[in-house]
Parts: sequence; structure tokens; C-alpha cells
Amino acid sequence: MNQAHLDLLASDDWRQVLEDMIVPYAFDARSSHDLGDDVLEVGPGPGLTTDLVSPQVAAFTAIELDPTLATALSERYAEVATVTVVEGDATAMPFEDGRFSGAISFTMLHHVPTPTLQDSLLAEVRRVLRPGGLFIASDSVASTELADLHVDDIYNPVDPAGLEARLAGVGFVDVAVDWHDFGWRAHARRAG
Repeated sequence: MNQAHLDLLASDDWRQVLEDMIVPYAFDARSSHDLGDDVLEVGPGPGLTTDLVSPQVAAFTAIELDPTLATALSERYAEVATVTVVEGDATAMPFEDGRFSGAISFTMLHHVPTPTLQDSLLAEVRRVLRPGGLFIASDSVASTELADLHVDDIYNPVDPAGLEARLAGVGFVDVAVDWHDFGWRAHARRAG
């Protein structure tokens, strides 16, 4: 990520946007916050969503590709027994099948460089979920402003119109995708 983008994602202003708008939108009435007791976060970046969601569950694991971000988040949560940070690639996760009761991913799928790798990531999330496990994801829709923010970064926004088919294509069931002018949310379950 370029420094301006990273600074934004670690800012108090972004924390407020996450807390007031993005996380509540993603956790709509259909989910009932039903993530279970052992939750995976894919791509926490600086960890602001980790801060918001991890206190609500008994065990929380975050997998982050960027070594610097993973180390910083791991150090920040070193004294929190319920949170584990793993440096790793979410397209080939080091977790056993059916490990997690739920999974989340907020505003990060657009950082995955190709649709094929995005689908690999989605398939891996399904693989590591328990049968019936809920996946909640959200991200922004494509815009010129966001493209400008990602100068010298990867910017591969997901088209929400095709996301339901992509999630079903990697084996999710009960898929629901909604979007508006600025963002989308998706809920999907691993088949029971």
C-alpha cells in the first residue's frame, strides 16, 4: 500500500467510518452477528476492524499478508489471549479444514491482484469454515476517487453484480449480496 492509503486506514477518521457505517452495514439483520466462537479475519491491515469485532467473540484469528502490518498487529495484541495474528497468504491459508465458526473480510478484496486470486481466497475461506459457518464481507465499489487513492497500489475492485455467482461457484450456499453507490456486503455460508 502507498503511505497515504496506509495512513488513512490507520486513522481515527477511518475508525469512525468503520464503526458508524461499514461494520454495521456488513452486519445487517440477516447475520444476527452469528459468527460463532472462533472467527477468522482476512486482511486486517492496520487492525481497526480487528479492534471492533474481536471483543465480541471468544477466539479471533487475523491473517495478514504484509509482514510489517502483521508484525505490528501481532505486537499490539501480544497481551490479548483471545486474539492471534498470523502472517500468511489468504489464498493458501495454513489452517485445517473446518477450523473456524465464522469469517470476516472488510475493505480488502480490492487489494487482491486478480479475479482468479480473489476466487482462490474465497475458496480458502469456505474451506477453513466449519459446516454452516458464516462469511461476512464488504468492500467499496469501483470509483475514480478510490483508484486515485491506490496509485502505485493494487486496485482490483470486485463487481458486486457478479459476486453472488462467484461465491456460489467456490461452494458457498445461502449467498446474499447487496450494494449501493459506495459499497457492497455479502453473506454466505459453508454448506452444512
